[in-house]
Amino acid sequence: MPTVVCDSGPLIALAKLNRLDLLSKLWDEVNITRAVYDEVVTHGLATGAQDAPVVRLFWRQQRWPIVAVAPESIRKFTPASRLDVGEMETLSFALETDDALVLIDDAVGRREARRSGLRVKGTLGVIADAYRRGHLTFFDAELLIREIESRPDIWIRPELCEQVLERLRAERRSSVE
Repeated sequence: MPTVVCDSGPLIALAKLNRLDLLSKLWDEVNITRAVYDEVVTHGLATGAQDAPVVRLFWRQQRWPIVAVAPESIRKFTPASRLDVGEMETLSFALETDDALVLIDDAVGRREARRSGLRVKGTLGVIADAYRRGHLTFFDAELLIREIESRPDIWIRPELCEQVLERLRAERRSSVE
């Protein structure tokens, strides 16, 4: 089983969709770094973000770790990489871990993770995996993806939503045949 580490994007998106439970259905443990927790929960609470208390409660209930990353670890990323502190900590923790899976939505962060040899999955990948493992029906998965497309507060490209939906439709057709 991989060590799963999650950046802020999937946490926020899944909280807005009220589907953080998909994380616990797919993995026994998900790690977040202190910078990600502070960005999503601490800063979120201070600015009135409605998803912040949801993430805080979910993390407490799961008793999942909030990991510390040494400042020296993130120095390998240059300012030119255009990563924020949460992304740098997430990728640094993943690079120091055997068999890591990084949950990240940010395009620049995903590119840097892949360049570093890390396995990557985003919010849409979490939804697709939940469908493939029977935690969501096809219609539930489609509804969540359509909701992502329509919400201005979840920043995932509509074209990517369509690509994932088409792939799931094709998988569904081939499993019925």
